[in-house]
Amino acid sequence: MSKLIGYARVSTRQQSTDRQQADLLAAGVRRDDLYVDQGVSGARASRPQFDRALDALVEGDTLVITTLDRLGRSTQNMLAFADELRSIGAGLRVLNLGGGDVDTATPMGSMLFTIMAALAQMEHEIKRERITDSIIKRREAGKDLGGRPRRVTDSQIKSAVRLVKGGEPAAQVARDLGMSRATFYRRSRALAD
Repeated sequence: MSKLIGYARVSTRQQSTDRQQADLLAAGVRRDDLYVDQGVSGARASRPQFDRALDALVEGDTLVITTLDRLGRSTQNMLAFADELRSIGAGLRVLNLGGGDVDTATPMGSMLFTIMAALAQMEHEIKRERITDSIIKRREAGKDLGGRPRRVTDSQIKSAVRLVKGGEPAAQVARDLGMSRATFYRRSRALAD
C-alpha cells in the first residue's frame, strides 16, 4: 500500500514549521509519516529528518513537501534527489505547484521538476542579493544592522575602565563583566574615540 511521506524544514530554530505541518497533514500525510528538520539549512546535503524520510520511502510512496525549496537550494542537488526518487520508484508532490504529483519518472514530470528546481535556486540567489544589498546600504547610511543587543552598557564599560586605571587587573574586570579581555579592550577603545 502506497503512503504519503511528509517533509518540513526551517533553517533556524526561531522559525516555525507549524504552517508547513498543517498543510502537509491537510494534504493527507499521517502524523506518523511526517518528518521535520528544525534549524537545518537547505544548503546541507545531509539533514537528519530528511534522510529518515527518504529511508521510509518505498516503491509507490510519494514524498510530499509544501514548496520546492524545502528540498534544497541548488538545481544540481535537486536533480540528484529526483534521480534518487526515480531509482526507488517513489513520487514527489509539491503543494504550492497546485498539489499535483510531479512524476519524476516521466519526461514531462522530469522537465517540470528541472524547471522548478532552477527557479527555486534563482529565487534563493535573488533573495541573497537583496539581503546583501540591504546590509551594504544600511551600513553606508550608518543604520543599525540588528543583531544581538549588548548586555554590557557603555556606562558599565566606563566604570570598568576607571577600575583598571585605579589598579584592578583588566582580566578580572573583564571577567566580572562577563566578557573576554579582548572584548573589554575593544569596547574601551571604541568609547575613547
